[in-house]
Amino acid sequence: MTKFHQLTTTDVLDELLVDEKRGLSNDQVKQNRKLYGTNKLDEKKEDPMWKIFLRGFKEPIVIVLLGAVLLSLLSSFYAFNFQADPKHGMEALYEAIAIGILVIINASIVFYQEMSTKKSLDALKEMNDRSSVVLRDFEWKSVPTTELVVGDIVKVKMGDFVEADVRWLESSELQVIESHLTGEPDAIEKDIHQIEEDVQLADRNNMGYSGSTVANGQGVGIIVGIGSNTELGNIASMLQNTVKKPSPLQNTIKKLTSSLMKVSGLIIFLTFAIGIIKAGELSVSSITSVLSTSISLAVASIPDAMPIVLSIVLTIGATKTALNNGLIKSLNSVETLGSTSYIASDKTGTLTQNQMTVTKFYDGTNDHEVEGLGYDINGTIKDSSGQFDNHTSEFLKGAVLSNESSVKEVDGEIKPFGNPTEIALNVLGQKAGVTKESLLEKTELMRTLPFTSARKMMSVIVKNEGGYRLYTKGAPDVLLKNSQNVLIDGKLQDSQHHEKFTEIVDGYAKKALRTLAVAYRDITQHQAETGSVEELEQELNIVGVAGIIDPPRPEVKQSVKTLNEAKVEVVMITGDHAQTARAIAYDLGIVKSKNARVIEGTEIEQMTDDQLFNAVIDTNVYARVTPEHKQRIIKQLQKHKQVVAMTGDGVNDAPALKAADIGIAMGITGTEVTKDSADLILLDDKFTTIEKSVRNGRMIYANIKNFMRHELTTNVAEVSALLFVLLFTQSVGQVTAGTATLSALMVLWVNMISDSLPSFALGYDVAESDIMKEKPRDVNESVLANHTWSRVLIRGLVMGATVFLAFTLAARAGFTSNQAQTVAFLTLVFGQLWHVFDARSSKSIFRRNPFENKHLLLAVAFASVSSILVTAIPFFNMVMGTAQLPFVVYIMVVFLPAIPTLVLSGIKEIFGVKIW
Repeated sequence: MTKFHQLTTTDVLDELLVDEKRGLSNDQVKQNRKLYGTNKLDEKKEDPMWKIFLRGFKEPIVIVLLGAVLLSLLSSFYAFNFQADPKHGMEALYEAIAIGILVIINASIVFYQEMSTKKSLDALKEMNDRSSVVLRDFEWKSVPTTELVVGDIVKVKMGDFVEADVRWLESSELQVIESHLTGEPDAIEKDIHQIEEDVQLADRNNMGYSGSTVANGQGVGIIVGIGSNTELGNIASMLQNTVKKPSPLQNTIKKLTSSLMKVSGLIIFLTFAIGIIKAGELSVSSITSVLSTSISLAVASIPDAMPIVLSIVLTIGATKTALNNGLIKSLNSVETLGSTSYIASDKTGTLTQNQMTVTKFYDGTNDHEVEGLGYDINGTIKDSSGQFDNHTSEFLKGAVLSNESSVKEVDGEIKPFGNPTEIALNVLGQKAGVTKESLLEKTELMRTLPFTSARKMMSVIVKNEGGYRLYTKGAPDVLLKNSQNVLIDGKLQDSQHHEKFTEIVDGYAKKALRTLAVAYRDITQHQAETGSVEELEQELNIVGVAGIIDPPRPEVKQSVKTLNEAKVEVVMITGDHAQTARAIAYDLGIVKSKNARVIEGTEIEQMTDDQLFNAVIDTNVYARVTPEHKQRIIKQLQKHKQVVAMTGDGVNDAPALKAADIGIAMGITGTEVTKDSADLILLDDKFTTIEKSVRNGRMIYANIKNFMRHELTTNVAEVSALLFVLLFTQSVGQVTAGTATLSALMVLWVNMISDSLPSFALGYDVAESDIMKEKPRDVNESVLANHTWSRVLIRGLVMGATVFLAFTLAARAGFTSNQAQTVAFLTLVFGQLWHVFDARSSKSIFRRNPFENKHLLLAVAFASVSSILVTAIPFFNMVMGTAQLPFVVYIMVVFLPAIPTLVLSGIKEIFGVKIW
């Protein structure tokens, strides 16, 4: 691929076969359009809505549930048509309908999430929906942006957008803002000179890029790239080709689900086989007789409510995050934040305010500190003695008069207009009480000598009572070359003795402050009216220098400290210069040394993936990087098994945000492209919101782990209660041998109502300990690690044995089959309702106040009452196979199931047993 910035303007014209005076002919336009395509971004074909909906049926849990629906329908069909058993037929039909509704709800949730897709490419395309002035057949004409072709010569002026990638042919004070690609707010001076070495995009001063804005001057360029072959198109391509990795939670649930499916399948197969063997024959009748128990086992062994409960618990977490000004777009991102081990942050607009500010200045008398950051005009100015006299400062007069920016109040908000550096000086003047308007009341502005990249200065000539004076501002080294005196300690001294001034400038530079000096010169009326720039901008008297920086956000330093304590590394990735990046990083505590290593984009270009892999784990600052570099850095960190969050606000950040485990965009200053590529949007643009989101993510994962333990304990109890019935080899009282402990609808009720509702409420629990003092969780660690598996099995088996015991005792007491199943059903319901309070703690039920989670108390109360009602209301007796019980039995099934939980937790507390 041709690197046009390394060619001369003549070579570029020759390469593209273009006459600079004529432009392209109509035939050439048609030919180049066929050769290079149109100035549009490639569009990716989207799946139809029906296909997206069907994705919700691909999950293993859903497939097994669909199998249960099919078996229930077959069982119902056989009962109606061959057994003449309408009661069993209706029960099986109700089972199929209930499970089917569950499947449809789950698929609908998946469909909704899929339809809430990113609109990044649409936002990118909108950036190109304008017109351009182009030279064709010796005539300048306006054409739609989409009709531009490679080789077209285009003209731009201040306020225009650059609509394609161009190599500049003419430049007149041309300054272009490329923050959407570089992330840096300053306008870049453009020229036409060849750059022989291969430099980064931000340093290609002879190039213009699609989506950029012309801040000053005018220029003419030849288009060298359109559509997807521009730098902007490259970002769009990266967005299309970047595959979002599954979240750590998704991977954990996938592994767990796979294991559960295998275990469940084995249990169902063995149960079915034992039932057939006990029947003594393989027939439709024998298969039907064991089908009810198999369906119950299928429903019981699967945490069928898990997808819905998980989504709701994550939604609770997203709501809590929103209360802290964090908008979650992807539910799984809630938990991913809690797993984050690296936060790779853009500098400008994220760690800093993206508002150039004067923080120090020397006015020829004293060194001053300026308080108040950004464009807020409120702030104090103090010298070493704590005082400041603005009335005698020629420095401030010059800084304000030789300034074309303005800061105005619009709709109750302070809005800046103009060059960021000039805005910083304007705000400084207002803090000091020196405004251009007030100065012009006593002074007449006669001439303005605009800034040029060749002079690196700007001057104004004013007339006052004392005569005529020239004020000039520019780079300190340039002004020194054109000065005869420097104001030092209140006295004008020969510029040959400017050591103190140079020391001040160097001191500002070491603190990563950009410096701008101000000078003046008294001139005659003739010089003021007719003097040339060269004649006027010499023999100057330097009266001060300003130190300017895009200041760090005040809350970031403490957030970085808190994240470091939580063993989360913060990394700065910026397009700014290495010295500035290092200084900001040191000030924020991202690096501990003023000489910390900074890797620049050019160095990354030379590195292999293995070399970058070895470097990223010990590097916290990257400078002068491109979007491709950001993606490479993130990829290598992910190879180290790190969970990476990437923050940003510009278009250039979008691919990296999508490649990261979690993308975080600025809600106020962020572009639409960035927001659409992100998983989390900071509504207040504050870095501290990330810290709060990480804390919330860790808390949500702890709650998810508790919910999973509770859900699986209930599943183990259900399965074991149904399996224990294999011991029921003889009829007891009115209960025949082989009668299932629980019907499929009873199991479904437990899973969806009495188990799931309290599980939802676990999402409202607060953290059990100071989770920000712990390290991020190992994403490869099972959700059931650290004795959780043994707790699930032991407590589940004990609960299941209790349910079977209740079923057996009811049978021996002469209860009917439906009554015995109802006793087992309520014993299971209240057993798991007592257990949910134990599930709130990683230790035991006695470690947490049972009344602090009001949502849980309400859920338990509702589940208790509704579960009793379905045994007392005739309609549910018919549908679910429940039966009414004596009052004393209701009392027993409410309180006796608490015994296993209380006893096991008591033993755990007394003897320190960890396995349960």
